[in-house]
Amino acid sequence: MDTFTCGTDTEEDDDMKILLIGATGMIGRRVADEARRRGHEVTGVTRSGAEGTAKADAHDADAIAALAEGHDAVVLAVSPPRDGSEPEGPLLSAGRGALEGTRKAGVRRIVVVGGAGSLEAAPGLRHVDEPGFPEMYKAESLAQAALLDLVRAEAGGLDWTYISPAQVIEPGERTGVFRLGGDQLLRDASGDSRISAEDYAVALVDELENGDAIGRRITVAY
Repeated sequence: MDTFTCGTDTEEDDDMKILLIGATGMIGRRVADEARRRGHEVTGVTRSGAEGTAKADAHDADAIAALAEGHDAVVLAVSPPRDGSEPEGPLLSAGRGALEGTRKAGVRRIVVVGGAGSLEAAPGLRHVDEPGFPEMYKAESLAQAALLDLVRAEAGGLDWTYISPAQVIEPGERTGVFRLGGDQLLRDASGDSRISAEDYAVALVDELENGDAIGRRITVAY
């Protein structure tokens, strides 16, 4: 799969109720904005309960289940700790809590905001394992790769999708035009791999609406 795609701007799809865990992060904010732009109802969740969000930790499956009840989909958009502590354990705990909570609530659909490090830069070579991969990002990338493994192993009974961004994702412009891929890192003609957080959000909400990649990982890039 490697096609040019335009984000949906119509409101023909049925409105959804979406539980968004990590609603105030860089990507979470833009997913919330994009979903609401299309008429969907978003319940934001954060650990602090800031900015009008519901307060819950992603690792607390019972709390997530209580919040997810009556929703059509759950989006997990949390990052591992960036304070120098070991990132994998907390991220996997959040992943397990979200999966279990979604299942307990009777919700089938879950979309996970992932990382780019686990994408293949060459056959059999993950991007995170390439020579010269920035050391400062390696632990977080390996944690995100472990989260993908967890989802693949433990999301049985759920309609899951894990969405990796390009190598570089940052705030920018919403163009609605990008490429979708599978397990390979996508680069443009200049060798760059990037996506705006706004267009990543477009791709994620497209997937929520269309369900074209249930049970697998996809990636989005220019």
